[in-house]
Amino acid sequence: MILVTGATGSIGTHLVRLLLEQGVAFKALVRDAAKGRALGCDVVAGDFDEPASLAAAMDGVDTMFLNAGGAQPVEGEQPMIRQQKAAIDAARAAGVSDVVKVSVWGAHRGGRLAEGAHWEIEEYVKASGLGWTMLRPSGFMQNFITGAGAFTADGKLVDGFGGAPVSYIDCHDIAACAAALLTGSHGFGETYVLTGPRALTAAEIAGELSAALGRTVGHVEVPPAELAAALRSQGSPAQFADDFAELCREVAAGSLAATTTAVRDLTGRSPRTFAEFLAANAEALRAGLLSTASPNV
Repeated sequence: MILVTGATGSIGTHLVRLLLEQGVAFKALVRDAAKGRALGCDVVAGDFDEPASLAAAMDGVDTMFLNAGGAQPVEGEQPMIRQQKAAIDAARAAGVSDVVKVSVWGAHRGGRLAEGAHWEIEEYVKASGLGWTMLRPSGFMQNFITGAGAFTADGKLVDGFGGAPVSYIDCHDIAACAAALLTGSHGFGETYVLTGPRALTAAEIAGELSAALGRTVGHVEVPPAELAAALRSQGSPAQFADDFAELCREVAAGSLAATTTAVRDLTGRSPRTFAEFLAANAEALRAGLLSTASPNV
């Protein structure tokens, strides 16, 4: 039995659909049971901040898909560290054998925000005695539909990376890789960097969006320091804002520009192009979800 955490998120909803199509035995961990029922699968109520609920959710589980929220604008340690460690502890106590964890490309000791937090969680999994596989995806294509701060108030695409390309990946492909690992014969103890087929600049993405929407979508370069100032003005802690700006500088230097063959290696097919992603999400685009607020995270 597989336990899918983060089941109502950008990756989890796709993973649930794939597992249902394959007839795999699994259940989804959700905080809101009513929202969970809309997934159309077996659900169990639980919360990363309530260890007792995690213990109950592990009943009968032998493999866990571990995925939770990203970096949050808080002082001190990122909440995901405490939350995912609690899930790992509950899994180990319940006799779960394997974990497939969604991490982040570039996770390393001392990394800023998600990079450092995910590295610490990865190390905790490795020391737990559980079998493990790490998925380290590039930036999500979904951020251009649902991500706050992707666009200015007047609808221009925000480029905080100085024109540098990023090999964005569709969350559908991340889910497909997870499904292959959860249900196939791929060995554990591996780390996979997941990317789209091609790295794109903000200008290229704006062009793809323009073609998909039938109207011109412009883009504007916003320096990392300006993004940090905007975050501070919206109430984010200064250290969080500064760390976010530094991550933008790393991307501007090319940290997310490479591509890998991991999606094809795991699924047997090429990852979706950005144009294919836009076509698959045409309804959301037409609903005007691109008009998000000014720079934020």
